[in-house]
Amino acid sequence: IHALLGGGLHQGQLTKITGQSSSGKTQVCLCSASHVAARQLGVVMYLDTSNSFSPSRIARIVDGFPVSLVTEPKNVRLERVMSRITCKSVFDIFDLFEVLHQLELSLKNKVNYGSSKICLLIIDSISTLPAPINGGKYPRGRSMMIQVAMILKKIADEHNLSILVTNHMVAGNGAPKPALGESWKTVSHVRLVISRERGSNICTAAVLKHTLL
Repeated sequence: IHALLGGGLHQGQLTKITGQSSSGKTQVCLCSASHVAARQLGVVMYLDTSNSFSPSRIARIVDGFPVSLVTEPKNVRLERVMSRITCKSVFDIFDLFEVLHQLELSLKNKVNYGSSKICLLIIDSISTLPAPINGGKYPRGRSMMIQVAMILKKIADEHNLSILVTNHMVAGNGAPKPALGESWKTVSHVRLVISRERGSNICTAAVLKHTLL
């Protein structure tokens, strides 16, 4: 993914990853969080909407880091990485609005987490949040998700934050389609789609949109 995006996630940009269940979306999120935290680039805020955050998977990712990043005992390294990842459970869109409001205030007031500032916000998965609102199929759910998108882009732009969100697929006319619909195609700066071959661990990623490439 790092090479595919021409250097990874970019500051000030909203990146959206779409894919079906078990295609690898959460793995990309966990890898991104681990690498940002390990390289001490800043703090990662991880908003978990479906209990997908897994410290044990992060431990396996950290154990597989290249030798250049291995400068301390395993337990010390893992503790340092985990201290720079703040995970919050968010189970509906109203929780998300509140968390984003508090995040904006913290960023405006230059509040640090420990000795570092937030540099990456991850929401996995953002597309599950409007489901309780009329199934997410009606104007209220759509308009609230557009509000979320505008807030995210504002936060990314004003505070030079990288934002990574995941979006699942739903049944369409003949083929699966992104759950967030057409409106979010124009919202994100970068759009990726990932898929996994049936019965295989091989994943494929493709860039559908990238404002810098």
